[in-house]
Amino acid sequence: MFAGAHTALVTPFSPNGTIDSEAYRNLIDKQFDNGIKGVVPVGTTGESATLSTEEHHRVIELAVKQTHGRGIVIAGTGSNSTREAIDLTQAAELAGADAALLVTPYYNKPSQEGLFQHYRAISESTEIPLMLYSIPGRCHIEIEVDTVVRLAAECPNIKAIKEAGGVTERVRQLRSALPEEFEILSGDDALTVDFMKEGAVGVVSVASNLIPGVMADLVSAMSEGRVGDAEELHSKYSPLFEGFLKLDTNPVPIKAALGLTGECRPNLRLPMVEMSEDKVAQLRGILESLGLV
Repeated sequence: MFAGAHTALVTPFSPNGTIDSEAYRNLIDKQFDNGIKGVVPVGTTGESATLSTEEHHRVIELAVKQTHGRGIVIAGTGSNSTREAIDLTQAAELAGADAALLVTPYYNKPSQEGLFQHYRAISESTEIPLMLYSIPGRCHIEIEVDTVVRLAAECPNIKAIKEAGGVTERVRQLRSALPEEFEILSGDDALTVDFMKEGAVGVVSVASNLIPGVMADLVSAMSEGRVGDAEELHSKYSPLFEGFLKLDTNPVPIKAALGLTGECRPNLRLPMVEMSEDKVAQLRGILESLGLV
């Protein structure tokens, strides 16, 4: 179900701080016009942490309506509160989302048993497919391989994991321990090729907000065994991937890039702030070298 390139959408904001629905619709159209398989509203890149519950619902509804069956919508519905995650997931299901992405609970640092019970409770509350999201750099814990295996065995609608721990060996471990039908996706643009070599089937991409066609082509090349073509694309765009990682915290750099291309304002919500002028200049140089501005 999840094989392919998916875009972790930014949430554009108007100058007054409200959601810029027009920019959001245009961004979604760009994705499907360029071969993206699915979109992920209100994930990390979508600044879910600073959206109100009403806004969270609204952004998912906008994504479902604008996608209009051209691909899949994987709604970000994770929380460090199991009750809230259930409420968000059920609301996304009612809105017509095809699946949900569930980040590892942050701040409260549950045990592996706590993680299992958390995800099982969400699984039992909905019928849509679920994708786990392990990102220890932000949450300070990861979903251990044994816990993923247990969830895959006991929760039929938990069907995939977005792996954003940055360790290729972990993908190898997951792939060898999980059923073949359980899908693994890269959560890091820079590691997509390496992860797919170890059995991942795609990526949830930040860069594809800006370069959807490139990311769709890269994943297609890997899926079709054209590793050389994929590595060539990776090499060409690696300055962009690395720039996003080094210049600031996601989604600050991708919003700055979309601001430079005129696709949405670089506005963020506190405590996130826009990049300094010198870093924007560095980013502009990368974009100019790739012919993106």
